[in-house]
Amino acid sequence: MRLKPALLSLLLPAFLSAAAVAEVSSQAQSAADYAVEKYEAAMTETLADLVRFKTVAREDLALADNPAFTGFKETLKAKAGALGLEFQDFGHVLVIALGAGPEKVGIVTHGDVQPANPAKWQKSPFLLDRESEPGKLIARGSEDDKGPIATALYAMKAIKDRGVPMKRRIELLVYLAEESDWEPLKSFLKTYPIPAYNITIDASYPVVTAEKGWSEVQVTTGGHLPQGFDKPYLEEFSGGYFRSQVPDEARATLLNITPELIEAMRSRAAKHTQVTFEFAQSGDKLQVSAAGRAIHSSEPEHGVNAIAYLADILNVHEWPANAAGATVRYLNDLIGTGIEAEKFGDIAYSDTFMGPMSAAITMVKSTEAGLTSFLNLRRPTGKSAPQLEKEIRSALTGWQQQTGITLSKTEISLGNPYRVDNAPHVEPLLDVFRHFTGMKEAKPVAIGGSTNAKLLPNAVSFGPSMPGTAYTGHSEHEFITVEQFRLNLKMYTAMMIEIGNL
Repeated sequence: MRLKPALLSLLLPAFLSAAAVAEVSSQAQSAADYAVEKYEAAMTETLADLVRFKTVAREDLALADNPAFTGFKETLKAKAGALGLEFQDFGHVLVIALGAGPEKVGIVTHGDVQPANPAKWQKSPFLLDRESEPGKLIARGSEDDKGPIATALYAMKAIKDRGVPMKRRIELLVYLAEESDWEPLKSFLKTYPIPAYNITIDASYPVVTAEKGWSEVQVTTGGHLPQGFDKPYLEEFSGGYFRSQVPDEARATLLNITPELIEAMRSRAAKHTQVTFEFAQSGDKLQVSAAGRAIHSSEPEHGVNAIAYLADILNVHEWPANAAGATVRYLNDLIGTGIEAEKFGDIAYSDTFMGPMSAAITMVKSTEAGLTSFLNLRRPTGKSAPQLEKEIRSALTGWQQQTGITLSKTEISLGNPYRVDNAPHVEPLLDVFRHFTGMKEAKPVAIGGSTNAKLLPNAVSFGPSMPGTAYTGHSEHEFITVEQFRLNLKMYTAMMIEIGNL
């Protein structure tokens, strides 16, 4: 359904050289060209300034006391001041504005980021890497969402420089807890005058008008084996880094293992060529690890789930039902290596526009209650939350009855899908995209991700990721290409002018 990245790179130059298929105003075109000519280098330097702050939520430190966030705020305040833009600090929300007037356009983004494992990056994830892969700007936040922030700043600056008349005030809302806690934003929006037109720059092009609901099933096992147990068993099983990332690593420790079981696991592993498995044996203990490919959990089709595939190669034996053994049986019986919950009872379903519900096991880790598995679901419209929860619980109950395993804890959280129809700024946004890309068939799309758009009236998303490319935010190889960064600056400048003058 979406162009592959390699194909897109071949077709895009032809698209761009073709006659425009949708028009934008001459002011928008002129300001967009000026923005790139004048500010592309400065935009890249600003991105470098922003990504150096490790704006990751910490349970042990409030945002107001976290030096990474205070430094990030101070840097944005200084940038805004230098560019002649207004700046207001509302704690969890920063507002950077251009223009005056009671009518407004809200450009919504976020300055916090997900964790990053430095061992998996060629250079520090919190330094902008421009050298390792020429043509790419690599860093945590480069695409999600510090790159879009830098782009929006210089789009606003270009509009200011050119003196473009604007009917509406442009307000860039930078939220600082999008990845961890939406409650402060909800509180802020109760008293803040909300713009009539809202655009998030935290997703994909052409224009996103529907988002699946972020949901999760947490299952905890807690069984134990008697001391001195002498048959093969799983001592430990774990994997994943955070709850919205398809994991690229998982590991298991097995005891009292036999040569026959090792050979069976190796044979099963050989069938999964997209995963790298390592076997390390010491006496009767075997450690097995799996390396896949991390990706944002809203797009599991672009990743390779190390947890799921490690569980699969262990599915050569009915492991005793301690915490690790029960977890692996649960993963294999109800989740498997598919990405649409095909094995989880009757919960799988699909929507004509939004597509199927996706399912990705994102973490398995020890908790106070036992060994907990985190299954991330992205659910479309088409099935009510009560029905889906009933089906999830039915599947878990049936599995426990069938296996004789009792789960020590189950938690189900079902987010609501979001869809906006007939928003007045959708067609003008499509015109901007069509004009600058030449993709004349561009239409609204749905995504698996969950952005702050659902908290705002008439909110849609506009970039920064192109159709046909995997979203790199939340991965361990997050980047934005120089070419895309430049194109985004053109489109965001034109977008602000066109929507600001509706």
